[in-house]
Amino acid sequence: MKSSTLSLFRLAAAAALCCHLLSASAAGTDHPATKYKIDLPPSAELDYAIQAKQSGITLGGEGTVKWQVADKRFSVNSETRAMLFGKILESSSEGAIDDFGLAPTQFINKRYRKQATTTTFHRDSGTIGFSESGDSYPLKGGEQDRTSIIWQLISVARAAPQQFKPGSNWTFFVAGMHDAEAWTFKVVDTEKIKTPMGDLETIHIFKAPPPDAKDQQLDIWLAPSLEWYPVRLRFTEPNKDFVEQTLQQVSNKGAK
Repeated sequence: MKSSTLSLFRLAAAAALCCHLLSASAAGTDHPATKYKIDLPPSAELDYAIQAKQSGITLGGEGTVKWQVADKRFSVNSETRAMLFGKILESSSEGAIDDFGLAPTQFINKRYRKQATTTTFHRDSGTIGFSESGDSYPLKGGEQDRTSIIWQLISVARAAPQQFKPGSNWTFFVAGMHDAEAWTFKVVDTEKIKTPMGDLETIHIFKAPPPDAKDQQLDIWLAPSLEWYPVRLRFTEPNKDFVEQTLQQVSNKGAK
């Protein structure tokens, strides 16, 4: 039971859009300020079923993502709940909307039985800081955190659907709990995904770990017919352990 519990805690955390730490560049490493056109999706609450497998053990749970946008502000709140254990992870991102899209001011990540970590985007001083480390990175425009990045990607896809084609690459600078690095997403192909809402045509997007790292890869399936919301997300470890979340229901779509 102890092994199963620990496995679920770690993998469910990834399912809540806060994946394990990836290798990062040295603090203060320069990065470009890439400006994409954006089209923000409507506010919504999304419910997911979560399945995970580690060392032959199959685990399950559920997750909820609340996306809200209004008055040039946004917020994303995620919760992951495990069978028998209840809430095991919470994460949130909030901030403004500027010429680059989402402009986070604070990213909070709280795991089961651990203290919350806070990543702060200091807009006044132009730096990104972390409660868990002394690293600092410059703010140039377009930087995201590990919760906001999915919604920035969606906003970019909605604004340029014709350019979001197989083989295209989209790069963002993303801050985690301790550090930050560039993430590059590659559009793979179109795929049909079965959900409780019916079969949905999706755009499969892949993010690999850095070439010199042995960390998670991330696959995302976005549904253009459903405001480009994420229908499925899959985090895969180097040893093929995985966690996958599949959309079950969307509510309050269009609410402000």
